[in-house]
Amino acid sequence: MINMYDLIIIGGGPAGMTAAIYAVRYGLNTLVLEKNVVPGQIATADRVENYPGFPSISGMELMNKFREHAEHTGVKIQNADVKTVKDEDDKKVVVTDNGDFEAIAVIVATGANPRRLGVPGEDKFLTKGVSYCATCDGPFYSGLNVIVVGGGESAVTDALILSDIAEKVYVVHRRDELRACSLLQKRAFDKENITFIWDTVVQEIKGSDLVERVVLKNTKTNELTEMEIDGIFIYVGINPNTSMVDVEKQDAGFIVTDDKMECSVPGIFAAGDCRRTSMWQVVTAVSDGAVAAMSAHEYITSVKFDS
Repeated sequence: MINMYDLIIIGGGPAGMTAAIYAVRYGLNTLVLEKNVVPGQIATADRVENYPGFPSISGMELMNKFREHAEHTGVKIQNADVKTVKDEDDKKVVVTDNGDFEAIAVIVATGANPRRLGVPGEDKFLTKGVSYCATCDGPFYSGLNVIVVGGGESAVTDALILSDIAEKVYVVHRRDELRACSLLQKRAFDKENITFIWDTVVQEIKGSDLVERVVLKNTKTNELTEMEIDGIFIYVGINPNTSMVDVEKQDAGFIVTDDKMECSVPGIFAAGDCRRTSMWQVVTAVSDGAVAAMSAHEYITSVKFDS
C-alpha cells in the first residue's frame, strides 16, 4: 500500500529543508526525499559569510544545522532517488528507486550541478586533476600550481581557498573583468599568489595519468598557448536537476515559476537553485522554500476543501 502524504519535497538542501520546516508548522503531513548523504551544494563551501546570523560558518556546518532544525520540528526524511513525478490531477505520484510515493502537492528543490567546460581531457582527468570543488579536493594540491576557470562568486571564492593551499593560483576568465562581488575581488587582487589571465578560455586538458598542462586560447587574438599545471578547478555555471518533472522550463532547464513558486502544473512548486531566478544563493533558496511551503499549504487546503 502506498502512503499518501499532503506534501512531498524532493531535495534536502537549504530550500527543501526550509520548505519542510514551514510545511510541518502548517500541519502538513510532509516527507522529504533526498538521494545524497550530504545534500546541498553549500555543503562543499569552506566558509559562508553572507548568511544572516552567521558571520562565518562552514557550508557543512550550516547544512547540518538546517537538517537538525528540520528533524527537531518533526520532518520525515527518506533516502530515495526520484525518477519522475506524475501528475494525476487530484494527486502527484513520485516514482523513486525506493518505491512510489503519493501526495497532494510536490515541491521540487533538487538544486543544480556544476556545468562542464566540454573540452577534450575534462572527462578523462576527472578526479585526476580536474575538479569542481576546492573544498573537496584542494588539500591534494598543497604546494602545487592550479588553475581556476571562471569569474563569478564561486570561482573567486575557491581561488581564495586554493591560494592558502597551493603554491600558485591562476584565474582564467573569458572576459577582462570579474562578476564576483567587490569584497571577493579585492581579496583576490590582494593575494600575491593569485594571478589573473584575462580574455582567455581553456581549449584542452592534457597529461598522462594526471593533469600536466592545459591549452589556452586568447579570445581576442585567437593565440594558443600551452601551460604546465597540476590541477584545474572549473566554475562556469550550473545545470539544474529538473529532468524528473514535466513542467515549463527555460532552455537551460531551470523551472519557471510564478511569485508563489508554483509551476505550470497546479500543485507542483519549485524552490532554490533548480528554478529560474536572478540569484543562486543560500538566502534566496531559503526564501523560496518558505514561500513554496506557504503556497503548497494553500493549494492542499483548497484540494481538501473541495473533496
